[in-house]
Amino acid sequence: MAETYVARQESDLAGASLPLSSAAEASAAALMAALEFSAQKMRLDCHRAVVECLRRSDPTACGYCQYALAKEVARRLGELDEDVRAVYLCDYDATPHDTCFGRPAGAPLLHLIIWVERKTAALEALVEVLDRALAEAYADLVGMEGLTHLLDVQPVDDSEVNGRIGYGALLASPYQRPIDVWTRPA
Repeated sequence: MAETYVARQESDLAGASLPLSSAAEASAAALMAALEFSAQKMRLDCHRAVVECLRRSDPTACGYCQYALAKEVARRLGELDEDVRAVYLCDYDATPHDTCFGRPAGAPLLHLIIWVERKTAALEALVEVLDRALAEAYADLVGMEGLTHLLDVQPVDDSEVNGRIGYGALLASPYQRPIDVWTRPA
């Protein structure tokens, strides 16, 4: 029985592996798409203007970039892992102090809830590689030293969603429902 579990974990890891070079390319592409989306929404001439806004921690630029980046990361995770059913973006960083006195400077941490068929070590490894590459690419882009994470990912399965347990409860919350950024086509 233990051998079956180990074999399944190894096959999970092999099925969704992503070389670091591919993660860097995916991160760069996701960032570029997010910058282009943000420039279009903000009616700016080019993505370089968005980068300047991000360096100043402009809340509008950060919001658009965070949303677009979440969509890109979610799409990529869905492509690479068949167990991913949907991905949601949560915004629970704001406190009354943040909203009264402005948000603190820094990179926007993407809080994602990933609804999966089953939780696997492969998904954890995939998220870790994407997080590392994305944090590095974002830090290089905006000139932020010491950035180690950009993704906060919470996988939930059917039992957590149906039982409204932990992060699964947020998917049915009438008060703070997360934004659906990607759903696997039926």
